[in-house]
Amino acid sequence: MIEVKVPTVGESISEVTLLKWTKKTGSYVERDEVIAELESEKATFEVNAEQSGVLTTLAAEGDTVLIGAVFAQLDETAEKPASPVAEVKAEKPADKPVTAAPVTAVPNDIKSTPVASAIIADKKVDVTAITPSGFGGKIVKQDVLEALSNPGKMAFAGTELFSRNVRNEKMSNLRKTISRRLVESKNTTAMLTTFNEVDMTAIMATRAKHKDKFKELHGVNLGFMSFFTKACAIALSEWPTVNAYIDGDELVYHDYADISIAVSTPRGLTVPVIRNVESLSMADVEKKVVELAGKARDSKLTSEELTGGTFTITNGGVFGSLMSTPIINIPQSAILGMHKIQERPMAINGKVEIRPMMYLALSYDHRIIDGRESVSFLVRVKDILENPELLLAGKDPVKMLLGL
Repeated sequence: MIEVKVPTVGESISEVTLLKWTKKTGSYVERDEVIAELESEKATFEVNAEQSGVLTTLAAEGDTVLIGAVFAQLDETAEKPASPVAEVKAEKPADKPVTAAPVTAVPNDIKSTPVASAIIADKKVDVTAITPSGFGGKIVKQDVLEALSNPGKMAFAGTELFSRNVRNEKMSNLRKTISRRLVESKNTTAMLTTFNEVDMTAIMATRAKHKDKFKELHGVNLGFMSFFTKACAIALSEWPTVNAYIDGDELVYHDYADISIAVSTPRGLTVPVIRNVESLSMADVEKKVVELAGKARDSKLTSEELTGGTFTITNGGVFGSLMSTPIINIPQSAILGMHKIQERPMAINGKVEIRPMMYLALSYDHRIIDGRESVSFLVRVKDILENPELLLAGKDPVKMLLGL
């Protein structure tokens, strides 16, 4: 019998949470096959079978298990079961009519009975206002009729009208870490936020003109993040204090830009790092963003990919945020908040024009970054974004030509 132990995932981590078993007790698993997903305070990782055999689980999903503890066993002496023979299904009699499914307005991810679907389509009922009571969360006829008889009233999913239900759920290790770090950031930094706004006309025109060719050549979409990360890398090189942090009585400066990108996942906020942004091309950045976002969504980020950033960018605009004050991602000293692009009337050369505008927010640690540096940094980012040609060398091409 082989003991499966919780692997070591970091010097300071003593326990992890068992998120889920990908194989059940009694099932036969192959060598190197994933049997479980565990979550530390920093990342989610998989555990693979060291040998082939029959699995016995010794912990339940949601349990907290110590590093080095035995949480499963593999019986390597067990014989591999024979492959099941596929059943041959009998064809339907030719004379038996096949009933076509009704065309309804019910989304594919909503489960409902045929009668319920028909009523929803006929009455144009908002499915979000229906509380399913059928088996497995399926909407039945009575649920739809209940919604029709109570217009404007909606119960939370899985409950009924006028519910007073309260649920307690254990916090995950990741959520505990997020909570601890946010409170620590607020309590240990002299955080201040400065705001500005950027006209996104030039970037949007650049994307519209070159996005098809860019994707054809590089195999990735031309998004906004590459413009913002590259602009920040240039500004960080010019204002190094924004790219530094306090370590005891010393200031630690970085001659490179490792930019953390805040990514929201179902389990909480993660902040993977794009290394050496100053040395990457626009396509390199976009590919890295797609890679890290995919890993975050699938809980495949490693501890190395989540540590060591020197500056952070967060985009609340994807959720519709127009303005916010982001919290510093310690031990870093600053974070840039992107927001929703909104058309607004702007005074341009004495005339009112409608422009796509975005508010920018820079939260910074006033212990290390002065007002002049923070404001100048944000103004520099704004200048580069409104003049994307500056991304090439950080300077106006005409001024470079004239030696100005």
